[in-house]
Amino acid sequence: MQKDVKIYTVGQINTLIKVVLEANLPSRLVVKGEIRDFKRHSSGHCYFSLKDVTGILPCVMWASKFKTLKFDPDDGMSVLSTGYIDVYEASGKYQFYVEKLEPAGVGALQLAFEQMVKKLQAEGLFDDEHKKPIPKYPERIGIVTSETGAAVHDIVDSIYSRWPCAKLYLYPVPVQGEGAAAKIASTLRQINKRNKTLKLDILIVGRGGGSLEDLWAFNEEVLARAIFDSKIPIISAVGHEVDTTIADLVADKRASTPTKAGVVAVPDMYEILEQLNNIEMRIAGHTHGVLELANQHLKTILASSMFRNPISIVRMSEQRLDDISSEMAESMQTLLNSAKRMLSESYEKVVKIEPHRLLGVKKLELNNLQNHTNTCINAIINKMQMSLTGASNRLEGLNPKSVLQRGYSITKNLNTGKLIRTSEDIQLGDLIITELAKENLIESKVINK
Repeated sequence: MQKDVKIYTVGQINTLIKVVLEANLPSRLVVKGEIRDFKRHSSGHCYFSLKDVTGILPCVMWASKFKTLKFDPDDGMSVLSTGYIDVYEASGKYQFYVEKLEPAGVGALQLAFEQMVKKLQAEGLFDDEHKKPIPKYPERIGIVTSETGAAVHDIVDSIYSRWPCAKLYLYPVPVQGEGAAAKIASTLRQINKRNKTLKLDILIVGRGGGSLEDLWAFNEEVLARAIFDSKIPIISAVGHEVDTTIADLVADKRASTPTKAGVVAVPDMYEILEQLNNIEMRIAGHTHGVLELANQHLKTILASSMFRNPISIVRMSEQRLDDISSEMAESMQTLLNSAKRMLSESYEKVVKIEPHRLLGVKKLELNNLQNHTNTCINAIINKMQMSLTGASNRLEGLNPKSVLQRGYSITKNLNTGKLIRTSEDIQLGDLIITELAKENLIESKVINK
């Protein structure tokens, strides 16, 4: 090896490449491509690649930059990335460090809006079944908006011009800028917690018109969920006629402008008064008709003979009572006569039967039957006793031990327990047991046979 050849370390080479890149590349580049292999580390940093038909560029986006994105990057999404090229010396590869990321062909806010609508719609936050009805005649209305904007004046003027009896309560919040959505959401949740005391019938949430960026607080998820969770019905009044926010989609009712919020929230006093006048006229007409009909009915009653001579009703009722009393007396007498006749006929039949004589005959027959029954039972018992005695004697004669009283004995092999009938049943040296009368036993040993 030549002595004048300079030897570099790996780190020095990586540093040289880094210096060359910094010296020859623009400090900021905008790169268009499709996202591939997007991964977000637990640290919050994001790692992915940008790809087109010519190649792949490895990319890094630090967590502090990623937090500023309004949309969620995903594989296959075409984006414009702004950043710079640098060398990651630990692995000796160059990377594109992304500082700004936006969708290609559509604005980042518009894409974020579409992504959020799709997500919340899938969860059912826009479904009509979750929307609460707006009270027809609200008395206490809360307004959640900026205290310095024109929206609050539009809402107040619209409500008081239609329903001046309403009581309005302003809850000032920021409606634009970083943290505005979280502040509005927090205010809504606090109002709901305190509503047992506040007793609000409706909440109006809104602001005046502006760009999509100006209205963005009303498109954030934290506010959408606070509106959905509210127990108090909420009217969303954001922007102008053409503006539609996620808050509008989640709210129980949408007003296209803050001024229209008053129309949605309260009835028109003059319409209500006209309705009351119509009701009053209908009630008056109905009452007049009822009174006229009652008057005609009264005249008919006064003209009737019954009204002119009311005692006749009492007299007729008395006569009817007398008739009923007579009919009842006749009926009772008829029933009594019939019962007496039936009793007399029954008595005659009983006398003809002579029951005392019949009872004597039946008693005699019963005694005879009883004596005959006793005789038969005794005969059967004697016969059974004689049969039992005979069977007992025969059984005693068959008892093998009864012969022991006459001098006989029974011998068994002690080893086998079998009776010894012949000499073949024992062997020399066997022990035998001989049973005598009165259960006397003799034990012997065979020494010869």
